[in-house]
Amino acid sequence: METTGCGTAIVTPFRADGAIDEQALRALVRWQIDAGIDFLVACGSTGEAATLDEDEWLDTIRIVVDAAAGRVPVWAGCTHNSTRTLLRQAALLRDVEGVDTILSANPYYNKPNQEGQFQHFLALANAVYPTPLCLYNVPGRTAANLEPLTVVRLAEAAQNIQAIKEASGNLIQIAKLIHRLPRSFKVFSGDDGLALATIGVGARGLISVASNEAPAEVGEMVRAALRDDWATARAIERKYANLFEANFWDSNPGPVKTVLNLMGKCNPHVRLPLVTPDGGTRARLERVAGDLGLLQCVPAGQSE
Repeated sequence: METTGCGTAIVTPFRADGAIDEQALRALVRWQIDAGIDFLVACGSTGEAATLDEDEWLDTIRIVVDAAAGRVPVWAGCTHNSTRTLLRQAALLRDVEGVDTILSANPYYNKPNQEGQFQHFLALANAVYPTPLCLYNVPGRTAANLEPLTVVRLAEAAQNIQAIKEASGNLIQIAKLIHRLPRSFKVFSGDDGLALATIGVGARGLISVASNEAPAEVGEMVRAALRDDWATARAIERKYANLFEANFWDSNPGPVKTVLNLMGKCNPHVRLPLVTPDGGTRARLERVAGDLGLLQCVPAGQSE
């Protein structure tokens, strides 16, 4: 896996009738790439993969791959809390040409121990070999933490386990992980607000929520840090820190879809059990986005 830098965990836009808005998704992909994003992650948490039907999940990945047209790598989210189901779904990805890497989060709800997670991810790695696999540690969503020693075991057991998106929020754990893994194994921050701190201890990039709204700026923040231009990186972080926080004023991706709607990029709709942020939160998000200049080029009538 050669990918480094900033990847957008891209939203999945929906029409008013609840169907996937393919036109809006294709436009978002093109805008992201034109803005200089380094790679795209389809059907992750921000892409509401948990509420997509299996056919919709595959179609969304195909749309992103097709719209990207080889200009940037496309990663595909593939997560399930049943290992048998996960392996069946992973097999479906073999028919999707152009997927560069598979991203898979901890099994959710079951709360497996470290051995259970080890066997789960190893089975997936063997099933998708030789496609690279990026582990995704997000205990705040899954109630399962993937510990550094387990990640090291996995990296040693399967050569296509080549990266991890670390969203534990535990910088000490992330530092231990980076120190124990070979340099060839890539650690990506899963938190916009911790991206610079994580890169500072050796991470190779960020898989971002905020780059949905500001791909050029968040991408440059990450690339500046990676080239040791910390003055530039910190200046961008300070400017966008309020947006990083605002994107979690309600359950992700409600806020980011609201901001994209205010920007005229897509509808704000999310799928139950998520609901769109209330009017008060929308007004607060509009103030944050307006202060950052994100709303300057919104076509008239496009923010509803």
